[in-house]
Amino acid sequence: MTAVPDITAGINLLLCIVIFVLGYLMYRRQEKISALLISIAFGLFGLSHFSVVTGISFPEVTFILLRISGYVLVVAALWLMLSE
Repeated sequence: MTAVPDITAGINLLLCIVIFVLGYLMYRRQEKISALLISIAFGLFGLSHFSVVTGISFPEVTFILLRISGYVLVVAALWLMLSE
């Protein structure tokens, strides 16, 4: 599979990287586990976008598991915030 210049996937990757870094910095500063979970979730989303941008082919189940895992982590983070 070759790399396809997909501007949407590129922008999504860039935004995932920004959210990943900001979530990690928030975790380091305030030690909020929810920020770390959100950071990891967007890291997983970023992996999905990275594979699209670079043309790396994975089985479809890999994309599904990456995204489901990311959504589960965001739900867990929001649940933690709600219970505080």
